[in-house]
Amino acid sequence: MSRRPVTAALLMAGLTAAVLAGCSEGPATSATIAIHFSRFGADIVTVPAGVPVTFTLRNDDPIEHEWIVGPPEAHERHRLGTEPSHDQLPTEVSVPALSSRKTTVTFAEPGEYAFICHLAGHEAYGMRGTVRALPG
Repeated sequence: MSRRPVTAALLMAGLTAAVLAGCSEGPATSATIAIHFSRFGADIVTVPAGVPVTFTLRNDDPIEHEWIVGPPEAHERHRLGTEPSHDQLPTEVSVPALSSRKTTVTFAEPGEYAFICHLAGHEAYGMRGTVRALPG
């Protein structure tokens, strides 16, 4: 009896298990969003709903940016607002030039939440992304 078919079958089973294990990763509980050339480095970040998620916001630009995440009404408020900086809420973070900030946010409900830089002209330039909160 040849051992080659058995060895090949075991090898294929191992590869299949490895591929499936890699696909089973769930949403992240931490994420780094880089900012470069007035763009967010991630268009979509997938996280679990109902679980604290730590975001590291890394601004590689020589100018300040902000990261505002939330439902449409939060963004409408910021489009019309005049707040010079944000450091009171975990969903509203100012990120000075060439620096990083960390914030922890829990998205209570599954859904999609936009993150946008509302500094003058930045949203129009395309500085936006989406947090996709998946059911836990």
